[in-house]
Amino acid sequence: MSRDTSTRTLSFQVSGLPPVRTEALSIFSAGHRQANRVRALLEAACAAAQDSGWTPLTEAIELDLVLHCPPGHHGTDAATLLGGVGAVLQDKRHAVNIGLAHLGALVDVKLYLDNRQIRRLSFREEPAETTSYEVRVAAIPAAG
Repeated sequence: MSRDTSTRTLSFQVSGLPPVRTEALSIFSAGHRQANRVRALLEAACAAAQDSGWTPLTEAIELDLVLHCPPGHHGTDAATLLGGVGAVLQDKRHAVNIGLAHLGALVDVKLYLDNRQIRRLSFREEPAETTSYEVRVAAIPAAG
């Protein structure tokens, strides 16, 4: 976990696969099949944010996802992986119209306000023995 205060960057690792966004049912619904992945991402993001004193970004951002797994192991495409991670890391209170009480304090974990802030996305897959992923969120400096 690291934070560069001059560029407002936060990076962290999560074990397992990222949540995917592939259906109309919200991944935040209680009992959703992605619930364990959502919770793992929220817990890792929360720990990284607390360790660094992170405050949610309000400016344009970039979101990077690096998936470490045995070749062909994840079984989905980059767009659904990035969509799931983006949905989880934004402010969920305004993004969904369902009850979030089952998330407990994790409902307040947000690294930025809204996916509309994302101006750059990147995805990379790297071969590995075990499955994990790295997320990096960074503010994009204003042109000036």
